[in-house]
Amino acid sequence: MELTESKLISKTFMWMFIGLAITFGIGYYVSCNENMLFNLFSGYKWFILVLVDFGLVIALSAFIEKLNPLVAKVLFCVYALITGLTFSAIFIVYEIGSIVYVFGITALVFLIFALLGYFTNIDLSKMGTYLLMALIAIIIASIINIFIGSSALEFAIIIIGLIVFVGYVAYDINMLKNSSKYDQNENLPIYWALQLYLDFINLFIRLLRLIGKQKN
Repeated sequence: MELTESKLISKTFMWMFIGLAITFGIGYYVSCNENMLFNLFSGYKWFILVLVDFGLVIALSAFIEKLNPLVAKVLFCVYALITGLTFSAIFIVYEIGSIVYVFGITALVFLIFALLGYFTNIDLSKMGTYLLMALIAIIIASIINIFIGSSALEFAIIIIGLIVFVGYVAYDINMLKNSSKYDQNENLPIYWALQLYLDFINLFIRLLRLIGKQKN
């Protein structure tokens, strides 16, 4: 079956929403279970979980074109689930009302830049290199700040991160719109759902750190 632009976009957003629902649902559920929290954050389990999460998203992005469509969908859901386990920490640190509020703000910002990316006549393909360079710089600065603990640097990292990921939203939507013209791989909706899911999650985390209200 030919993967038209409208079908690609609808399937992509469907899987993105499924991924977000799994992540936030699991995160909230785990945060309400003391035994699960204790087991999750005891010893090196949480750190191992983060490494598995990181490895899974890299593998899924790199090999998704070669995967069986069912396997790709299952792995995407597994990734969203593992991310949800790590996300349980935000429900412990931040007030639930603040999380819902920031989620709404994130959705609005995401929508605005997604529309910009979709309807713009500007070629955004060259943005990818600059966004990647900026992202690498953010990662390096974040690692450095672990050791120096500068609040000013942390604030700058958050602001620059927001700029980078709203750029990624516009860029990925623009690439998504054009990809159906060149690629008919059955796993394309899962690939783009993963990219947009990551954009949303990263926007959410940075907005939460910036305006979220922590529990007393």
